[in-house]
Amino acid sequence: MSDDDARRDDAATPLTPPAPEEPSASRVLGEALGQAARRAGMDPSDEATTGKVVWKAIGGARGIVESVLPLMVFLISLALWPEQLAVAVVASIGAAAIFTVARLIQRQPPSAALGGLIAVGVAGALVLFTGRAEDNFIPGFITNVAYGSAFLISALVGWSLIGLAVGFLMDDGIAWRADKRKRRAFFWLAIMWAALFFLRLGVQLPMWFADVDVQTLGTVKLVMGIPLFAPLVAVTWLVVRATYPRMSS
Repeated sequence: MSDDDARRDDAATPLTPPAPEEPSASRVLGEALGQAARRAGMDPSDEATTGKVVWKAIGGARGIVESVLPLMVFLISLALWPEQLAVAVVASIGAAAIFTVARLIQRQPPSAALGGLIAVGVAGALVLFTGRAEDNFIPGFITNVAYGSAFLISALVGWSLIGLAVGFLMDDGIAWRADKRKRRAFFWLAIMWAALFFLRLGVQLPMWFADVDVQTLGTVKLVMGIPLFAPLVAVTWLVVRATYPRMSS
């Protein structure tokens, strides 16, 4: 074949664009975690004070009410009508539903309130199925196991969930894994978050097995909710800012 023939064949052959690179699992997970953190107001690339970050992460006054009111309504209803489980369940679901409807009316993202509504609905259905008010706490136990295990395993295998989220938010990808300082910081942050969830489980589950009254168990759950979550958000924020000092310059 002559050179002219070869050139004609090359010209006639359509150029095939390279196949797009498949996103790695770490990148996909990092993007998901990073976007969730950004929606929660925990984007370390933003200029914000620690107090503002914590306040936004817990959803402000509205987020606090959305978090605690359904359980408080459940506990108050049980105190007033101890034998009327259905009343307590309906009241707590109704309280959660109000927030979801309000967000829809105001055209705000309903994800947080909707997630709370689903959780309250599942807990309520379990209470009605078993006839035991204390079973309202079982979904919370399962959630603590799931989140605590996820953070712990991610730390132990060297793929801290905190690191994946921050790497995406700071356009660092997974480069943080090659930096001993960052890797150590994200390891301990993941361990601290795992400890939070397992601490809740370690305190509340024995109380549940010991048949501690629902009012006491509910109060302990409230105390170990936002009052423990908020300080850990602050610690996480401060450590990340120290790890990426350029973002505060």
